[in-house]
Amino acid sequence: MLSIVHRNIGWIEVICGSMFSGKSEELIRRLRRAIIARQKVAIFKPKIDTRFSDDHIVSHSELKIPSKVVESAWDILEQSLEAQVVGIDEAQFFNNDLVLVCQKLANMGKRVIVAGLDQDYRGEPFDPIPQMLAVAEYITKTHAICVICGNPANYTQRKTPNKERVVVGAADIYEARCRNCFEPPEESKKEIKLSAGNRGKAQETSK
Repeated sequence: MLSIVHRNIGWIEVICGSMFSGKSEELIRRLRRAIIARQKVAIFKPKIDTRFSDDHIVSHSELKIPSKVVESAWDILEQSLEAQVVGIDEAQFFNNDLVLVCQKLANMGKRVIVAGLDQDYRGEPFDPIPQMLAVAEYITKTHAICVICGNPANYTQRKTPNKERVVVGAADIYEARCRNCFEPPEESKKEIKLSAGNRGKAQETSK
């Protein structure tokens, strides 16, 4: 008979996708299960996200769970020392320090669950989520429904001309789009054309 060795092993779970894809809803579901199991849970969100509540994580489907607001990723580390499970929402609003903090927490034997956008409004990777995916043990990719055609949506369409990368908003500013219906901003279209032109020149040079 095999003997079971109990070890204090931690890990990182990442839930990523476009807006309206159920990321926060899935995060809340996992955290509630941990609470039901009587585990010590610490839940955080960035100070910048005050769309629905100052002291709760709230999904677009109106599920919610109490959370703490923090200014930096390092605040999460300081306030999670007694927790067994750490939940972090809207991870794209933190800087790359979040990756190091999550790894430290996992190395301390904690289950770390992170939810966030993996692409910005231009359809480009949204730091620090790509780095989090590289170090995570478990990854869940969620999809919304395209508001134009009804196909699986993987992109977040911004409906305003604001060119800042971080603009906090909900359905008033954003909507979910599939690959075919997504319309990147003009600056991204120019970059795509320039990149394609450079690849063409490189191919000609290599012949």
